Amino acid sequence: MNEIIQKKQLSDDVYLMRVKAPLIVEERLPGQFIMLQLDSDYGERIPLTIADANEEEGTISLIFQVVGKTTKDLSLLNVGDSIDNLVGPLGSPTHIDNFGRVVCVGGGIGVAPLHPIAQALKKAGNHVTIIIGARNKDLIVLEDEMRAIADELIVCTDDGSYGRKDLVTAPLKEACEADPKPDMAIAIGPPIMMKFCAETTRPYGVFTQVSLNTIMVDGTGMCGGCRVNVGDEVKFVCVDGPEFDGHKVDFDNMMNRLNSYKEIETSAHKCNIDKLAEAKK
Repeated sequence: MNEIIQKKQLSDDVYLMRVKAPLIVEERLPGQFIMLQLDSDYGERIPLTIADANEEEGTISLIFQVVGKTTKDLSLLNVGDSIDNLVGPLGSPTHIDNFGRVVCVGGGIGVAPLHPIAQALKKAGNHVTIIIGARNKDLIVLEDEMRAIADELIVCTDDGSYGRKDLVTAPLKEACEADPKPDMAIAIGPPIMMKFCAETTRPYGVFTQVSLNTIMVDGTGMCGGCRVNVGDEVKFVCVDGPEFDGHKVDFDNMMNRLNSYKEIETSAHKCNIDKLAEAKK
């Protein structure tokens, strides 16, 4: 059992939890994730990126947004409660090296998985520019943590309530047009954001890595639910990724696959009281 030792609400529907998982802490590397299951008999399995780890405590930090039943149930747990199943680390870790100048772009909750990667890139000697964005000020997460890492931090909000009133692609384009231009870019966030980040860097020849968050059932490559088209190959995000060359990912196909599950997810996450009321009609 994995005990929750800290719970913090970062915004209206975003939470941080520090969870005891000493064996995962020993093995985890930037870019990897865990699979979480609250009910070992019937619970849904969901992937969450390891946002940070503390070796002395033997804890990992998970940051998640309430979007469905499992994340809602997770948000209701408190310090002292435990998570039934927590498996990891899974996925291929980020390749960390001294590339030179790196731009890290995080959108919304995507800032959480970006944090350990930016941290490792800075430690490896890179000049790191970090761009984080959200719809509004209340949805900005990990600003202080990112500021402590970055050589330059740029914050954007869609509504202009904080930082620049811009999409994250605007400062990304400016970085690509600068001299010297970035040696590499990393984008993590909603699929549409990652798609346009990749299209922004493409004309400048800046290699762009993206971290994909698709539907996963087991996280070991068995179910095939997370498959994506990368170039002329079919890849499984859980074992081949989650990171890929953003210029090769077929984002339209990926988003169509994600949308195909929306009706099932809506039905599965409907309140049981509502289901009972409908059954009595």
